[in-house]
Amino acid sequence: MDRKKELKLQYKLMKPQMGIFIIRSKESNKCYIQATANLRGAMNGAIARLKGGLHPNRELQKEWDKLGAESFIAEILDYLEYDKDEAKTDYKGELAVLQMIWEEKLAKKNMKFYKKRL
Repeated sequence: MDRKKELKLQYKLMKPQMGIFIIRSKESNKCYIQATANLRGAMNGAIARLKGGLHPNRELQKEWDKLGAESFIAEILDYLEYDKDEAKTDYKGELAVLQMIWEEKLAKKNMKFYKKRL
């Protein structure tokens, strides 16, 4: 029983990687980027929603359905490190800034973005 409690505590103390990922079309030079506090979970969730036809970005979903999964690349662009201050738990501001930085970088490379709402 003690081992089970220990494992639960370890799980609660784990910190997921934070950062930003991209899903990019090989065909149209368009991309979808998302900054998140749980990088792997959000990226896997986005891909699962696309495969299931349930992604909230309708333009991306439409192109995914038309071209197929093999026409897209999903990858991590950047990581956000945790603050040395253990009390800090809210990284929304830093993630928003990271997303703006990457949007600017990609726009300079003539990358287009899927519209946020349709």
